[in-house]
Amino acid sequence: MADTPSFRRHPLASSIDFVRWLPSSATSHSGRLLAAAVHDPSSAPATSRIHLLALTEPGNPLVSLSLPTRATALRCSPSVIAASTSSGSLHLLPSSFDSDAAVAISGGAGFHVGPVRGLDCGGEEWVTAGEDGRVHVVGGGADGRVVVTRVWDGKGMSGYEAARWASPAEFATGGAGCGVQWWDRRKGHAVVAQCNGIWGRGIVTGMVHSVDIHPSRKHICVVGGSSGTIFAWDLRWPQQPIALSGIGLNGMYEPVCESEVWEVLFDTYTQSSDIISSASTRILPVMMCSEDGVLAIVEQDERPLELLAEACAINSIDIDPQNPSDVVCALEWESIGVLARDRRAAAYELRTEKVP
Repeated sequence: MADTPSFRRHPLASSIDFVRWLPSSATSHSGRLLAAAVHDPSSAPATSRIHLLALTEPGNPLVSLSLPTRATALRCSPSVIAASTSSGSLHLLPSSFDSDAAVAISGGAGFHVGPVRGLDCGGEEWVTAGEDGRVHVVGGGADGRVVVTRVWDGKGMSGYEAARWASPAEFATGGAGCGVQWWDRRKGHAVVAQCNGIWGRGIVTGMVHSVDIHPSRKHICVVGGSSGTIFAWDLRWPQQPIALSGIGLNGMYEPVCESEVWEVLFDTYTQSSDIISSASTRILPVMMCSEDGVLAIVEQDERPLELLAEACAINSIDIDPQNPSDVVCALEWESIGVLARDRRAAAYELRTEKVP
């Protein structure tokens, strides 16, 4: 897809696995900042790093931090940039990029063995979920040390790919063949609800790659997974997930894509086509990116609105929390893409694409 005035590619010298906006509290003379997890397999040995990038010139990193192995997740809070790795480690770096203040938790028997793909910040604590079936909460102790609390150990019988906080006491996880779980720390770190998901074309189980929770409706999750599957899960009706893509509209299989959905995010920028019902039960618009290069908006009972169709995978996306019209994405072909949206055009297209 050729660049347009609203979309720009910025080539980098390495593969980009993840890219995130830094909150506006991270100030710089370079303006708005991005954090990117990059991997260079051409060096001997292969190298992985976190780059701090200026939006105006992302091709030239301002600062870099080495990682022991390839990044498997990247998240940013107002004060900390966090990355997990394929070797099971977690790295916490101040948003000022003061490497002397960085904290690393090594992978191994006391933490995670293998890739940690679920990572999220909930205020002062982080949740990690790994392919080893372990779930941890990581926070600071009274003496300033990092404290790791093991919430669950699946002992390799189940694996996790995603984790997301809903409140200081609640979070959701998802993974391989185990659907989505809702955890409540007030009830002994227990799973209090579970959803087996929605999978189409005879697929009984599937892989959950991403979970997001609406900021103002903390009882609603949106889930992205294998075979183009996207569904919403409302805790008020835990056994009735709502298909947004995968099984499709009107009971027919109409996926927005046919490959892995790598990331889903509630889109606070796109206006819902039905504002009245949005106040109660309607699932608000969701942005997704996929292995087959689709970046799109999906909404309940609407046809998808395709924003990009790339010739390569879109590995990750992030919506600028301060300027939600702006979207950044990591393209498999060693580029960062920046999309600036127009609200009026997006709202018009959604209205005119309503399913009859």
